[in-house]
Amino acid sequence: MSSDADTEINRPAVADNRLQQSFLRAIEAALEQQDDGEVRALVKPLHPADIADLFEQLGSDRRAELAVALGPDLTADVLTEMNDWVRDEVVGELAPSQVAEAVSEMDTDDAVALIEELAPADKEAVLDELSADDRVAIETALSYPEESAGRLMQRELVAVPEHFTIGDVIDYLRSDGNEVTDFWEIFIVSPDHRPVGTMRLSWVLTTPRWLPVSDVMQREQTLIPVDMDQEEVALRFQKYALISAAVVDSAGRLAGVITADDIVHIIAEEAGEDILKLSGAGDGDIFEPVADSYKARIRWLIANLGTAILSSSIIAAFGATIEKMVVLAALSPIVASIGGNTGNQTMAVIVRALATGQMTDANTGRTVRRETLIALLNGLTMAVFLGLGVGLIFSDALLGAVIATAILFNIMVAGLAGVMVPLGLRRMGVDPAVASSVFVTMVTDSMGFLLFLGLATLSGLVG
Repeated sequence: MSSDADTEINRPAVADNRLQQSFLRAIEAALEQQDDGEVRALVKPLHPADIADLFEQLGSDRRAELAVALGPDLTADVLTEMNDWVRDEVVGELAPSQVAEAVSEMDTDDAVALIEELAPADKEAVLDELSADDRVAIETALSYPEESAGRLMQRELVAVPEHFTIGDVIDYLRSDGNEVTDFWEIFIVSPDHRPVGTMRLSWVLTTPRWLPVSDVMQREQTLIPVDMDQEEVALRFQKYALISAAVVDSAGRLAGVITADDIVHIIAEEAGEDILKLSGAGDGDIFEPVADSYKARIRWLIANLGTAILSSSIIAAFGATIEKMVVLAALSPIVASIGGNTGNQTMAVIVRALATGQMTDANTGRTVRRETLIALLNGLTMAVFLGLGVGLIFSDALLGAVIATAILFNIMVAGLAGVMVPLGLRRMGVDPAVASSVFVTMVTDSMGFLLFLGLATLSGLVG
């Protein structure tokens, strides 16, 4: 009779796209006993993505043990699916020959992503283990700027000359000369290897053999320069609904191909980066080393400290006013807080519009007017609610009028700051997602306190 523990271990390893705790405990027990055979037996049924997830779920001390236990079963597909930080940690435990073997099985873009993070000595050791063709392909990719199309593209593609017939294409695809197995489009090239058109696989399968490629291919195509930023590449894929696109070098020759599955990762990555930049959280990866996370976050906290000191100095300047009417101290944070929320809403819209290419020089003025109108409407609404509420609660119509006026103007200022700060940073060559929140918060907090306490003083509210 099997024990309860045995029954628990024999349950499916994955449920609801997550590894079961019982399975994780079984893996840890096998690692503890140094039973590599049991580890491999437990892991064998898993999908590569689930094996990658297993590495991420285990503690750092267990990852090296799991990598050693899996040995050759730690395939390129598993490494490709891993979180970047975890993969770097695991690869550091592998011999250069094992890393090179995995790299040789990867698409070029995945291989480059792995190798570019290695220490110089480790990188050279892995490159030395590669074949001459693989090494040249990876070194060429590494010569392009980071996060560019040249780093993102794959070299594995099918290209045929324009003089081919459909029958020639089919024969070539079936021949030993074609080593590419996964592709969606066939690129048609001129004698100097410049792309002149594309042809979908479905066209090849449904067209008579005798027809020339030139009669079937689509000459209009979207070409991606090798030095184009990956975010701009993603925008082109979204705009033109591309499945794949040719990448060309500075001379216009076909250098590689980018496919939609690569772009899905880029879109998710760029969106996540912008959100994290707005919060000043750095990479925001739970596997990132503590020291790196600390360095990324502390500089923005220090910057926020500076803006907080500026706001506090404004409050201090009106110390005498607050002493005469203590309720001002309770109400002033409301004005600053609502202004801050308004600024952050506008800023998020503008940063997204800039990132997605929706906002251009042609529509900047219209966008500014739109956000100003929204801020005015929000300001009037909040002014009415807050002014009436404060006036009734404290039985002071003048106090209600002062806070209503302050909230109206602060929301207007916040709306303008939410637009102008990201635009100004963009024009200065600074990523608006990185620094906008700090400056917008400074403006809304400072102006909130200044407007409310200043109006309270000037209106004679405080005798």
